[in-house]
Amino acid sequence: MDNRAKTKSIRIRLYTTNTSVWFRAIACAFTIATLPLHAQDAVDTNLIPGTPLVFQATTLNSAPAASDSTIAPTANTSDAEAPTVASTIETTDKTSEKDQPLITNDVVLFGILMVILAIVFHTSSSNHPKLKRFYRFVPALLLCYFLPSLLTVSGLVDPELSKLSYITKQCLLPTSLVLLTLCTDMKAVLNLGPKALIMFLTGTVGVVIGGPVAILLTAPFFPDLFGGAGPDEIYRGLATVAGSWIGGSANMLAMQEIFKPSESLYSVMIAVDIVVAELWMIFLIFGVGKAKSIDEKFKADNRSVEELQQKMSDYAAEVARIPSATDLFVILGLGFGVTAGCHVLADLIGPWIEQHLPYLNRCSLNSSFFWLIVLSTTFGVLLSFTPARKLEGAGASKLGTVCIYLLVATIGLQMDLRAISEYPELFLIGAVWMTFHVLLLLMVGRLIRAPYFFLAVGSKANIGGAASAPVIAAAFHPSLAPVGVLLAVVGYALGTYAAYISGLLMQIAANGAT
Repeated sequence: MDNRAKTKSIRIRLYTTNTSVWFRAIACAFTIATLPLHAQDAVDTNLIPGTPLVFQATTLNSAPAASDSTIAPTANTSDAEAPTVASTIETTDKTSEKDQPLITNDVVLFGILMVILAIVFHTSSSNHPKLKRFYRFVPALLLCYFLPSLLTVSGLVDPELSKLSYITKQCLLPTSLVLLTLCTDMKAVLNLGPKALIMFLTGTVGVVIGGPVAILLTAPFFPDLFGGAGPDEIYRGLATVAGSWIGGSANMLAMQEIFKPSESLYSVMIAVDIVVAELWMIFLIFGVGKAKSIDEKFKADNRSVEELQQKMSDYAAEVARIPSATDLFVILGLGFGVTAGCHVLADLIGPWIEQHLPYLNRCSLNSSFFWLIVLSTTFGVLLSFTPARKLEGAGASKLGTVCIYLLVATIGLQMDLRAISEYPELFLIGAVWMTFHVLLLLMVGRLIRAPYFFLAVGSKANIGGAASAPVIAAAFHPSLAPVGVLLAVVGYALGTYAAYISGLLMQIAANGAT
């Protein structure tokens, strides 16, 4: 090999250094910057749309009204002794000193999350035998998701007081979609075939039917649970969970308006929605590392997915170069600039539809977040047909991956496993419901020989929507993130209708159980 070839090889190896380099650099900067800060500095406890919730207790008779239409108060119940869920909910003081977490400064919390991600990526890329053996069984993505949840479970962090989730969903998520889709070969993505859509629709059916099935299976063990009346009837709250599990928060709010559960019941259902969905995500992430063995057991045809992954890897190696400061500014400017433009358009389109085309609200087309995701993906796809696609050589998809993993860490903060002990009966219903959804996916996946990728993304496009489906898809390969986004958009459109049907079926099942 001559000197010129050696130099090119070294440059490509420098470029393709693991993403952990980015995390380590950013983490060091933020750690140093946040050392002088006190935990109580610059605290703003006003809730804003998208802020993650924790489960503070309220009472049925004195439940506070939500200050924002996209936020409802959450609840924490004590051991149930009375017939209904609402009657078990006790009042607590959310602002009491004993409930104050140790870390309330978002800058400090952001620095901690960056350090966690840096450690995970650094250790996962290590050649140490013990670390390699550990990560052979525990995916790095799982730790990026699970370790931040320990901050919440331990009481160090209260995600309700943090705006990081709002920032990552409103800023980093659309930016990552732009950077990941501009590098994608959309023609190859469309050639993946119909199996992805089939698995998504199977997941939708699993949610629609799984709700009433869970009620029928658990009713003999908890007959008093279904004895509520009016706004406290359990099926009304479960219908909102169905909306969240087929689309997202916009569909959940639509079901709240249709079925009108009490504020206290709705608060409990938010806990069920978040914890059960996030626990299922843990299993999906764990399965990513076992995808090949799962596909072999299912005798799945995974050639289209592997061909796309290989094609994108070859393209990245072909255009790889050592990124300059100019390259990084161009990438970040393009990603965040497009995101800013999408916010402007989304804030115009959503309210305009709600005012002039209210019949489209049933498809969640009045949601600004829906349009933010659609527009950022659309502009990313359009950029993939321009010379901007060559920015992949300077690390566009890697910076997009950094944004995705920051989103993963903030999602992990929302999983508070302590809530399970407060509402064991309702979480059992949610677990049975989710089990039915999974079993149906496994049956259909085995029947059509769908690869695990389609099962995982099809499930999260329902249960998690646009905030989670790209994360699971990108865990297989950054070029596959658009598949999760496209399916999540379909979920937004179907969510209200499918959840309404599920709510009616759960009403019939609940009435038959009493």
